[in-house]
Amino acid sequence: MKATVNPVDQHVVTLTIEVPAAEVDKGVKQAVKRIANQVNIPGFRKGHAPRRILEMNFGKDAVLEEAFEVLASQNYNAALRENDIVPVSDPEIERVQFEEGKDLVFKATLTKRPEVTLGEYKGLDAEKQDSTVTEEQIEQQLNAIREQQAKMVVAEEGATIQKDDFAVIDFAGSIDGKPFDGGEGKSYPLQIGSGSFIPGFEDQLIGAKAGDDVTVKVTFPEDYFVAELAGKEAEFKTHIHDIKRKELPELNDEFAKESSAYQTMDELKADLRKKLEEDATRRAIDNYNAELIQTAVKNATVDIPEVMVTDRVEQMIQELAMNMEGRGLKLEDYFKFSNKTVEDLREEYKETAAENVRADLVLDAIATAEAIEVTPDDMNREIFMMAQNFGADPNEVWDIIAKEGRVAMLAGSVGRKKAARFIIDNAKGAKAAE
Repeated sequence: MKATVNPVDQHVVTLTIEVPAAEVDKGVKQAVKRIANQVNIPGFRKGHAPRRILEMNFGKDAVLEEAFEVLASQNYNAALRENDIVPVSDPEIERVQFEEGKDLVFKATLTKRPEVTLGEYKGLDAEKQDSTVTEEQIEQQLNAIREQQAKMVVAEEGATIQKDDFAVIDFAGSIDGKPFDGGEGKSYPLQIGSGSFIPGFEDQLIGAKAGDDVTVKVTFPEDYFVAELAGKEAEFKTHIHDIKRKELPELNDEFAKESSAYQTMDELKADLRKKLEEDATRRAIDNYNAELIQTAVKNATVDIPEVMVTDRVEQMIQELAMNMEGRGLKLEDYFKFSNKTVEDLREEYKETAAENVRADLVLDAIATAEAIEVTPDDMNREIFMMAQNFGADPNEVWDIIAKEGRVAMLAGSVGRKKAARFIIDNAKGAKAAE
């Protein structure tokens, strides 16, 4: 096999691949064997039907097409290895010459992985964040627990609706005097100021009392997710059944006993401080490490092919779709409620996708420069962590990855993690990062 590399532009190359006639003949025989193993021909054991019988049943072209697939795949991959080219797109194949008894000549045009010029990635420094916990932060935690322990009580007789109250209401909406789908509700607990209803609706209930009937007039936003209602003026006949308010418990030892495993407020505060300090320290280290890696990525020079960004965007959309499915929803539901299209999403993801691709390329280059290897133990640890995250058996996780042909992809991910660790371990503040 002989391969000639012809650059088309900065990222795209064309491989002209020539395969000797003798190898072509072997490829044809291999194709015959493959077809024979895939089909059942009456009178012949599977895998033993001769070529002339296969051609009688499927045509001569079927054998030659299979032969070309075999030869093109084998020699294309060999040409990539020989010329140290890593493709980031599927090749466009052009047949130049393909006949039995003659050399095979074909061209493969592809986008290759770009070269990375590394900048400084050792001895980097980053700002260390303050992980001090204040009394105000502890009070915020206590108030959050207090909110969770709050009881809903009916407001005293004659009370008027105020912000943060819960108004239990019936409502019936109409546009030009006609009801519309989704415009009616019974005994709905609406928190005033939550912004969960159409803008202006909640404000018009402030000052009303239990038993009152209020006519609320609003205009649906122009970007409302239901196109038939967008921009329309609507009127809601609203009846107020009750006004409910949160009754917050006092912050005392009794509160500590009921809301935690501690007996006193001092013990509860001490535990909250400890947890907040642990979280603050962890966040400070994570941010410090992330800044080091971002600096190493920024210091490198690389021109990213558009196809890599496009592919990463599509990957991000697929991940969103899978997350939606995990919650029993579809991607179409997301588009409906967010009032976005798939093109909006592609545009929105484009910048992040480019940053992610750039980071991956730089980390891969550092792994290569430092001869970082991914060992079987590294892979086993990664599989184990994935299994823990998904609550699955590690063997099952490995079987899925192997079956889907994603072993190399996983190894690349592990290699990038080790490269990131290398940057952190070789930073000026490496000991602090530990």
